Amino acid sequence: MGRILAIDYGRKRCGIAVTDPLKIIANGLQTVATHQLMDFLKDYISREEVELIVMGQPTQLNGEPSESMRYITPFLNRLKKEIPDVPVQMVDERFTSTIAHQAMIDGGMKKSDRRDKARVDTIAASIILNDYLQSLQYNSKL
Repeated sequence: MGRILAIDYGRKRCGIAVTDPLKIIANGLQTVATHQLMDFLKDYISREEVELIVMGQPTQLNGEPSESMRYITPFLNRLKKEIPDVPVQMVDERFTSTIAHQAMIDGGMKKSDRRDKARVDTIAASIILNDYLQSLQYNSKL
Protein backbone atom coordinates (compact mmCIF):
# COMPACT_ATOMS: atom_id res chain seq x y z
CA MET A 1 0.00 0.00 0.00
CA GLY A 2 1.67 3.19 -1.19
CA ARG A 3 1.59 6.79 -0.16
CA ILE A 4 0.29 9.77 -2.07
CA LEU A 5 2.82 12.56 -2.47
CA ALA A 6 1.80 16.16 -3.17
CA ILE A 7 3.86 18.95 -4.69
CA ASP A 8 3.27 22.68 -4.42
CA TYR A 9 5.50 23.65 -7.34
CA GLY A 10 7.25 27.00 -7.36
CA ARG A 11 9.95 28.58 -9.48
CA LYS A 12 12.44 28.66 -6.58
CA ARG A 13 11.24 25.95 -4.22
CA CYS A 14 8.57 23.27 -3.93
CA GLY A 15 6.61 22.22 -0.89
CA ILE A 16 6.23 18.46 -0.45
CA ALA A 17 3.60 16.61 1.57
CA VAL A 18 2.82 12.89 1.86
CA THR A 19 0.13 10.69 3.28
CA ASP A 20 0.62 7.90 5.75
CA PRO A 21 0.60 4.43 4.12
CA LEU A 22 -3.15 4.09 4.79
CA LYS A 23 -3.76 7.40 2.99
CA ILE A 24 -5.69 8.89 5.90
CA ILE A 25 -3.53 11.83 7.01
CA ALA A 26 -1.52 14.34 4.98
CA ASN A 27 1.71 15.56 6.54
CA GLY A 28 4.06 18.25 5.35
CA LEU A 29 7.38 16.61 4.52
CA GLN A 30 9.76 19.39 3.53
CA THR A 31 10.60 22.07 1.02
CA VAL A 32 13.00 21.33 -1.81
CA ALA A 33 14.79 23.73 -4.16
CA THR A 34 13.06 23.41 -7.53
CA HIS A 35 16.27 22.51 -9.34
CA GLN A 36 16.69 19.56 -6.92
CA LEU A 37 13.08 18.35 -7.06
CA MET A 38 13.53 15.50 -9.57
CA ASP A 39 16.49 14.05 -7.64
CA PHE A 40 14.54 14.35 -4.40
CA LEU A 41 11.53 12.55 -5.89
CA LYS A 42 13.63 9.72 -7.33
CA ASP A 43 15.39 9.23 -4.01
CA TYR A 44 12.16 9.36 -1.99
CA ILE A 45 10.34 6.95 -4.31
CA SER A 46 13.28 4.53 -4.15
CA ARG A 47 12.85 4.39 -0.35
CA GLU A 48 9.06 4.72 0.03
CA GLU A 49 6.25 3.25 -2.02
CA VAL A 50 4.42 6.10 -3.74
CA GLU A 51 1.35 5.18 -5.76
CA LEU A 52 0.35 8.67 -6.90
CA ILE A 53 1.82 12.16 -7.20
CA VAL A 54 -0.66 14.99 -6.80
CA MET A 55 0.54 18.30 -8.15
CA GLY A 56 -1.00 21.68 -7.56
CA GLN A 57 -2.41 23.21 -10.71
CA PRO A 58 -2.39 27.00 -10.52
CA THR A 59 -5.51 28.48 -12.03
CA GLN A 60 -6.92 31.96 -12.29
CA LEU A 61 -10.22 32.92 -10.70
CA ASN A 62 -12.01 32.27 -14.00
CA GLY A 63 -10.68 28.69 -14.07
CA GLU A 64 -8.12 29.31 -16.83
CA PRO A 65 -4.56 28.03 -16.28
CA SER A 66 -2.33 30.67 -14.72
CA GLU A 67 0.93 31.95 -16.15
CA SER A 68 2.81 29.59 -13.79
CA MET A 69 1.77 26.60 -15.90
CA ARG A 70 4.47 27.52 -18.41
CA TYR A 71 7.03 26.52 -15.75
CA ILE A 72 5.13 23.50 -14.49
CA THR A 73 4.34 21.85 -17.83
CA PRO A 74 8.00 21.13 -18.77
CA PHE A 75 8.58 19.65 -15.31
CA LEU A 76 5.45 17.49 -15.62
CA ASN A 77 6.61 16.14 -18.97
CA ARG A 78 10.04 15.33 -17.50
CA LEU A 79 8.44 13.75 -14.41
CA LYS A 80 6.26 11.45 -16.51
CA LYS A 81 9.30 10.44 -18.57
CA GLU A 82 11.73 9.87 -15.68
CA ILE A 83 9.26 8.30 -13.21
CA PRO A 84 6.77 6.59 -15.54
CA ASP A 85 5.49 4.06 -12.99
CA VAL A 86 3.91 6.68 -10.73
CA PRO A 87 0.85 8.45 -12.15
CA VAL A 88 0.51 12.21 -11.74
CA GLN A 89 -2.76 13.99 -11.12
CA MET A 90 -3.23 17.76 -11.20
CA VAL A 91 -5.37 19.38 -8.49
CA ASP A 92 -6.66 22.96 -8.37
CA GLU A 93 -4.47 24.90 -5.97
CA ARG A 94 -6.25 28.24 -5.93
CA PHE A 95 -5.85 30.05 -2.63
CA THR A 96 -3.63 27.38 -1.02
CA SER A 97 -0.93 29.91 -0.09
CA THR A 98 -3.56 32.21 1.40
CA ILE A 99 -5.10 29.32 3.32
CA ALA A 100 -1.62 28.27 4.48
CA HIS A 101 -0.94 31.78 5.84
CA GLN A 102 -4.30 31.78 7.62
CA ALA A 103 -3.60 28.35 9.10
CA MET A 104 -0.31 29.67 10.44
CA ILE A 105 -2.09 32.63 12.05
CA ASP A 106 -4.86 30.42 13.45
CA GLY A 107 -2.22 28.06 14.84
CA GLY A 108 -0.64 30.91 16.77
CA MET A 109 2.58 30.97 14.77
CA LYS A 110 4.78 34.01 15.38
CA LYS A 111 4.91 36.64 12.66
CA SER A 112 8.63 36.02 12.12
CA ASP A 113 7.93 32.30 11.53
CA ARG A 114 5.10 33.12 9.12
CA ARG A 115 7.61 34.94 6.90
CA ASP A 116 9.39 31.63 6.26
CA LYS A 117 8.30 30.97 2.68
CA ALA A 118 9.59 27.40 2.78
CA ARG A 119 7.22 26.65 5.65
CA VAL A 120 4.33 28.21 3.72
CA ASP A 121 5.15 26.01 0.71
CA THR A 122 5.12 22.84 2.82
CA ILE A 123 1.81 23.80 4.41
CA ALA A 124 0.37 24.62 0.96
CA ALA A 125 1.41 21.14 -0.25
CA SER A 126 -0.37 19.65 2.78
CA ILE A 127 -3.51 21.62 1.92
CA ILE A 128 -3.38 20.41 -1.69
CA LEU A 129 -3.06 16.84 -0.45
CA ASN A 130 -5.84 17.21 2.14
CA ASP A 131 -8.14 18.66 -0.52
CA TYR A 132 -7.38 15.69 -2.76
CA LEU A 133 -8.06 13.20 0.05
CA GLN A 134 -11.34 14.93 0.88
CA SER A 135 -12.39 14.80 -2.77
CA LEU A 136 -11.78 11.03 -2.74
CA GLN A 137 -14.01 10.66 0.32
CA TYR A 138 -16.71 12.85 -1.19
CA ASN A 139 -16.69 10.98 -4.51
CA SER A 140 -16.87 7.60 -2.76
CA LYS A 141 -20.10 8.71 -1.05
CA LEU A 142 -21.81 9.60 -4.32
